[in-house]
Amino acid sequence: MSRKEKLEKINKDIEDTENCLRRAEQEEKILQHQLKTLNRKERTHRLCTRGAMLESYLPQSEILTDEQVNLILKTLFNSSNINQIFDKISLKNQSKSEEDIE
Repeated sequence: MSRKEKLEKINKDIEDTENCLRRAEQEEKILQHQLKTLNRKERTHRLCTRGAMLESYLPQSEILTDEQVNLILKTLFNSSNINQIFDKISLKNQSKSEEDIE
């Protein structure tokens, strides 16, 4: 194989490798977009589900303003009992996560 042929082969290999890299980068962009979409859909579902839960506990929720709902939530979440509940739930979730790892 002549030097010119070797050089052409190396250049062809470089071109092929660059094409492969471009395809891999494009695939990465596609996968990142899919991940963002899935995360957004998951968040939207969670917000809708929890919003429905909240409304089920608020009498005549449709006539309450956002400010009124916010005031109700602030009042509820500033009680000491809720902080104890959060602490218990947090500890339980933390221990469950540690069990899942093992």
